[in-house]
Amino acid sequence: MSDVLGTLFSLEREIVVVTGGYGLIGRRLVSGLHDLGARVAVIEPNTNLDKTAAAFGEIAKSERLCVLEANVVSRPTLERALVALKTRWGAPTGLVNNAGLDSPPDAPAAENGPFETYPEQSWDRVMEVNVKGVFLCCQVFGAAMAEAGRGTIVNIGSIYGAVSPDQSLYEYRRQGGETFFKPVAYAASKSAVYNLTRYLAAYWGPRNVRSNTVTLAGVFNDQDPRFLEAYARKIPLRRGKPHLSNMAEPYDYLGAVAFLLSPASGYMTGGDIRVDGGFMAI
Repeated sequence: MSDVLGTLFSLEREIVVVTGGYGLIGRRLVSGLHDLGARVAVIEPNTNLDKTAAAFGEIAKSERLCVLEANVVSRPTLERALVALKTRWGAPTGLVNNAGLDSPPDAPAAENGPFETYPEQSWDRVMEVNVKGVFLCCQVFGAAMAEAGRGTIVNIGSIYGAVSPDQSLYEYRRQGGETFFKPVAYAASKSAVYNLTRYLAAYWGPRNVRSNTVTLAGVFNDQDPRFLEAYARKIPLRRGKPHLSNMAEPYDYLGAVAFLLSPASGYMTGGDIRVDGGFMAI
């Protein structure tokens, strides 16, 4: 039985492309997938040895990790990255679309202002990366998997792509005199990713390419304690952590992503795994 389980959950045969690998979640996904046996190719627009070493530590020297310079919104650069990947290891068997843009709490006031005056250029920038970027990466790397007759796509979703942002979480900022709202573009972009995922599940299913999403909740990143307190009230799950850090940790998402990339999820496509501490349960 242990041999069967080891085969089911093994990533040792996988060649996985990860976008946004230098980010908070991306670093943990890349390192974790590598540690689970996969060969991991990171897609980043600006790469150098120092940035790679800072992001991944000792595994930056591993023969099972490479960084390919490409921009998720530029198909020619993605096509060159695919050629480089095939030359190095062969066709990809997995794609994790993790790269994404959101408006951080310290973004310009206009980006976190009312919907009525949300800047058009901000909308375009977020939609380009979060929707067009996923679309292009699926076109390039997904097509290579379809041609090979095997592969799996994991698109990183968000609770705010499945439900509307809870603006009450930011009431403390409005009480402080700011005009602050969680902006619209991120939520709209992540919502689009779900139906793109389902479309590809139906489209490439006959060619043995699976497509699923993982829905993420917020990740702890030294946020304002007032936000953390409000957010913790939305999370049913308690794990013995301090009340004010009851958000997800970057490694909380690794298991779901690894499962979807492994043979253990071989009959799953067009689906979604929520890793949100129960945020969407209440």
